[in-house]
Amino acid sequence: MNLLLHSSICNPKSAISITGSKSETNRLLLLQALFPNIAIKNISNSDDSEVMQKALSGNEAIIDIHHAGTAMRFLTAFFAAQENRTVTLTGSSRMKERPIKILVDALQQLGAKIAYLESEGFPPIKITGKKLLESKVSLPASVSSQYISALLLIAPKLENGIELRLEGEITSVPYIKMTLALLNEIGVETSFEGNVINVKAKTQDLKSENLIVESDWSSASYFYSIVALSAIGTTIVLSSYKENSLQGDSALAAIYKPFGVETIFESNSIILRKSATCNLQSVTCNLNSSPDIAQTIAVTCLGLGIGCHLTGLHTLKIKETDRLEALKIELTKLGAAISVTNDSLTLQSSSTINPDVAIATYNDHRMAMAFAPLALKVPIRIENAEVVSKSYPDFWNDLRSLGFKIS
Repeated sequence: MNLLLHSSICNPKSAISITGSKSETNRLLLLQALFPNIAIKNISNSDDSEVMQKALSGNEAIIDIHHAGTAMRFLTAFFAAQENRTVTLTGSSRMKERPIKILVDALQQLGAKIAYLESEGFPPIKITGKKLLESKVSLPASVSSQYISALLLIAPKLENGIELRLEGEITSVPYIKMTLALLNEIGVETSFEGNVINVKAKTQDLKSENLIVESDWSSASYFYSIVALSAIGTTIVLSSYKENSLQGDSALAAIYKPFGVETIFESNSIILRKSATCNLQSVTCNLNSSPDIAQTIAVTCLGLGIGCHLTGLHTLKIKETDRLEALKIELTKLGAAISVTNDSLTLQSSSTINPDVAIATYNDHRMAMAFAPLALKVPIRIENAEVVSKSYPDFWNDLRSLGFKIS
């Protein structure tokens, strides 16, 4: 499905309810599989979360997780600790190019039995579940936090818990803290001191727990971009959000303030208001803790005619696509002057944007959604627009409700 986004103007006042965080949902789904007394509300309706639910509730010997990277990592750890269960985890052609070796090596330190079926270090993998008796494990701190969270989430059900030592500078600390906070919420004892994380075993059954998933901050990023590119006074209310969020992408509130976007927390919602004109020439952001919003920020800067230098992006190389290279290609088509390294992106300021450009999405939901706000400046085409279902199936309908003209 290819969509044409005509030149549009955002409604002065709008309100949107966003589904639960994919990150929180997938963590809680795994914990619910380990501790069935957990009940979860406001579950994400994303493809990734549906894949997690199906895999955790089924009995298939071969599980295809398609493009769902979080599911691949979390399920690898989950099934490694499931005695008397043998499964093969596979996925899309892109998933077979995304490395899993660091997590597999860590699980093997704990005693797991995992074999590669095609290329060494990559899915598909065959997992023969068993009791994991070892408790001490180490891995590089610079890897995706999903590897770390995968280990932490299964730790309460291991006989001796986990002592995880991270070697080097830690990436995406907020996502690690999110995992630990959710473990604490269900009564699991944890500690995070220096580069060592401890999670104690939880041998007793949990009392019934009702947990509510906060709405997804990554999804909110596109509305921050829309407000930044709109007229002063434009207001969008998003629900349901917490001021003390566990999600790393809640950094949006501070990041977008220099763009003239004010964030007001009120009654479990956030009010985004364009309160000032952006007079910046360029912005610099270290996104080590929130790399998933890099695409949105870069496109916002292009729309505002300002430059940016974004760092801390090394994990973007192994996402649904190589997001840095994809951004370079697509922004260049729009007339931008951009350069990328293995962990950074630099965009030069520009006063013009090429209209009617067709944006390739590379099977990456964030490519489709990040570029959509540019319709407030020029007509733009989004190829394979259905990829948004991976995290935000209602995205295009929500844009229409804001006044975007889409055909």
